[in-house]
Amino acid sequence: MSGFLSKENITAGEGFNRWLVPPAALAVHLSIGMAYGFSVFWKPLGNALADSEGKPLAACAAGATTFGEKLSGTATALFATDCNWTQFDLGWMYTLFFVCLGCAAALWGGWLEREGPRKAGLVATVCWCGGLLISAYGVYTHQLWMMWLGSGVIGGIGLGLGYISPVSTLIRWFPDHRGMATGMAIMGFGGGAMIGSPLATKLMAYFATPASAGVWQTFVVMALLYAVFMLCGALGYRVPPMNWKPVGWTPPLEKRNAMIATRHVHLSHAHKTPQFWLLWLVLCMNVSAGIGVIGAAAPMLQETFGGALIGQPSVGFDAIKQDAELTAAAAAVGAGFVGIISLFNIFGRFAWATSSDRLGRQRTYYVFFVLGALMYCMVAYVAGFKSLALFVGAFCVIASMYGGGFATIPAYLADLFGTQYVGAIHGRLLTAWATAGVLGPVVVNYLHDTRLEAGLPFDQIYSPIFLVLAGMLVIGFVANMFVRPVAEQYFMTDEELAREHRLAHDVPISDDVVHERTHKAGFLGNNPLLTMLVWTMVLVPIAYGVWSTLQKAWILFH
Repeated sequence: MSGFLSKENITAGEGFNRWLVPPAALAVHLSIGMAYGFSVFWKPLGNALADSEGKPLAACAAGATTFGEKLSGTATALFATDCNWTQFDLGWMYTLFFVCLGCAAALWGGWLEREGPRKAGLVATVCWCGGLLISAYGVYTHQLWMMWLGSGVIGGIGLGLGYISPVSTLIRWFPDHRGMATGMAIMGFGGGAMIGSPLATKLMAYFATPASAGVWQTFVVMALLYAVFMLCGALGYRVPPMNWKPVGWTPPLEKRNAMIATRHVHLSHAHKTPQFWLLWLVLCMNVSAGIGVIGAAAPMLQETFGGALIGQPSVGFDAIKQDAELTAAAAAVGAGFVGIISLFNIFGRFAWATSSDRLGRQRTYYVFFVLGALMYCMVAYVAGFKSLALFVGAFCVIASMYGGGFATIPAYLADLFGTQYVGAIHGRLLTAWATAGVLGPVVVNYLHDTRLEAGLPFDQIYSPIFLVLAGMLVIGFVANMFVRPVAEQYFMTDEELAREHRLAHDVPISDDVVHERTHKAGFLGNNPLLTMLVWTMVLVPIAYGVWSTLQKAWILFH
């Protein structure tokens, strides 16, 4: 088994079609991307327990108002079996997802580079799908701690390893299109919820009974589906031989583009460079400025526009809250808004990362920060005269750049630090994402609640928040402005690089092992029918997700 999983065994032979690798990465990312869609389970899980008349039991934290009281209620809910869970209780699992993702990527990125993407992909499969099965048992026995442990911690570790597993592999297969390659894979992570959420809703409806919401059965089915999909992806990973390059492609010379390194920085030295921390700040500010408002997109739209969303501009959000019919109508428009910005978030990952191959990574981030700050300033203004089209359009652009930042950063790292340890360096940089996942929502929610408690009208709450987020983008702009090529002292010497190649089991392109595999590539390595098949396997689910999302978003065009 160790030989089957070894990096030597997955080194491709001559003539291998590199376009077989992106679908493998997409298969993994589309599966773990369901982490973004776990909110679809909150309502059913919150009403899991009912009395003999079918009425939901009270929550463990019933009546809690302060943060301390809610924490106390959550501590009780962890082991209680006779009370329901609140969204506050369940939401910690979402937090654990991304904290554990960042920690796992940072801790085991170096191991991934040495052992190869296949072994990392299989471990990610076991963690993510195994975590779902543990959570299913937790739902069945009504044990919240098992859900936190299963999906939150163990699943979060799977997220981290699965997220970074294809990064360095794709960059090495596509040195001529680094941004496009990573954009394809990371687009999948953003699209996972687009596919998984409607699928989970249909499965819960199928398994639902008077005594059960069908959640644990849904977890089991999705774990099995994702296991098959992720196994196909992990087993489909191949790494190129050392020093491989596409036919007819000439690497850029350092004198032609000083921002693209021709040598490599060791993982142990990357965090000692100012460039690493500048990019850490760049990613943190870009994500913080987007994640807070994207997470609150539906209520933000409803509170800002009120009755204007449903053809009654004179009706404020206060009045809408008092009417169940109006509330449902406004919520439907809010859901459509969430759907449309999720599409821009997903496809912005591919579009912006691909454009960065021609524009350059630093210039691409300049665009993110300048255009993003302008968009936030504009929505702060247009919210006052209720221009829904401009408001939605601005947030579509913001969402595309939020996703584009995730997809462009691996190529930015490869340009500055080289490709030998780019996956591991990327893993450590993802701690910026974990930080932003706390910073962005806390800033938005704190400012929202304090202004609401001050008695301000709902439609005046968000404008100053938008300006604060624009300020975050200005900080990111300044950090990006100071990024320069890495100093010579941090790069490995040829002897050090050769030693790292041996430790990482990299196979030279002239090695007999590669040539022995040339005939094995045959049908499996360079067959157009196989290429079409594997791309169809990932594009069909993406098309399903896009269609489901567009159906929800269509209400915005009425």
